[in-house]
Amino acid sequence: MTHEFAGRRVLITGGIGFIGSNLARALVQLGAQVTLADSLIPQYGGNLQNIADIRDRVTVNVCDVRDRFAFEYLLRDQDHLFNLAGQTSHLDSMTDPQTDLDINAAAQLSILEACRRVNPGIRLVFASTRQLYGRPDYLPVDEKHPIRPVDVNGINKFAGEGYHLLYSSVYGIRASVLRLTNTYGPGMRVKDARQTFLGIWIRQLLEGQAIKVFGDGKQLRDFNFVDDCVDALLRAATDDTAVGKVYNLGSSEVVSLGDLAALMTGLVPGGRAEIVPFPPERKAIDIGDYYSDFSLIRRELGWSPRVDLRTGLRRSIDYFRANASHYWDTSA
Repeated sequence: MTHEFAGRRVLITGGIGFIGSNLARALVQLGAQVTLADSLIPQYGGNLQNIADIRDRVTVNVCDVRDRFAFEYLLRDQDHLFNLAGQTSHLDSMTDPQTDLDINAAAQLSILEACRRVNPGIRLVFASTRQLYGRPDYLPVDEKHPIRPVDVNGINKFAGEGYHLLYSSVYGIRASVLRLTNTYGPGMRVKDARQTFLGIWIRQLLEGQAIKVFGDGKQLRDFNFVDDCVDALLRAATDDTAVGKVYNLGSSEVVSLGDLAALMTGLVPGGRAEIVPFPPERKAIDIGDYYSDFSLIRRELGWSPRVDLRTGLRRSIDYFRANASHYWDTSA
């Protein structure tokens, strides 16, 4: 895989966001010519600190995935598209469903139309989410599990998936879909819970606050460190087995939120956690226990996570301790 990106032209939507920037760093090291498209809208994940170390080795285009004319221009000569841009907040999707529809569904369709018109030979990977399964009927959740989203975000992400798979089967645009689970690591959004609760937990720890664990703390989850997520994206982009396929990511390291909080507080001197009742708006869309069956991607693409939870959390906490002022207002 390492040689396959050398000299290749790669476009990443959401490229200054958390996963996009980590992917860009890996691709630069592999010798790719990388263009990052990002709206840098404040409530989303883009943060220029994420690419500070590679800024002079990538091309940055500030544009919105909803701008179809910009994407016809950007896509024209690309070999690969990693389509990571999206509205990730489940709560925001309920309070502002139209924006979620525009970004996670309509914009995906227009990007695919642009591919069909100007670059049908492009190789495309779409980042979807485990959230679209909803409350699991069984565990671990495999790709055959019923799709039953509990929020607008899940419905629109499923539509985005469907467009990619349709354009793959009908127009031959070689697209693959990865359903990401709780991805975490350096560069994730930590100033609020719009991306993942792990981010806000890290911020609370570093500010000397108690981690707030909703409910009884017994909900089970699995997590992927961002380096493992990037590895899966690169594999899906280069193995033809993945074309037209959907794969779960996940981890065999399953942990309750209470145990996760205990692990994290143990990594920060004076760290503490408290169990608090679910806020009503979160309780309404909570899915209970969730962890993935990722045996399909392990079998077909040879992927499995390599970074254990303790190591990944320590690396994340160390990063945000060193770079806190770039990710939240530390003067407050």
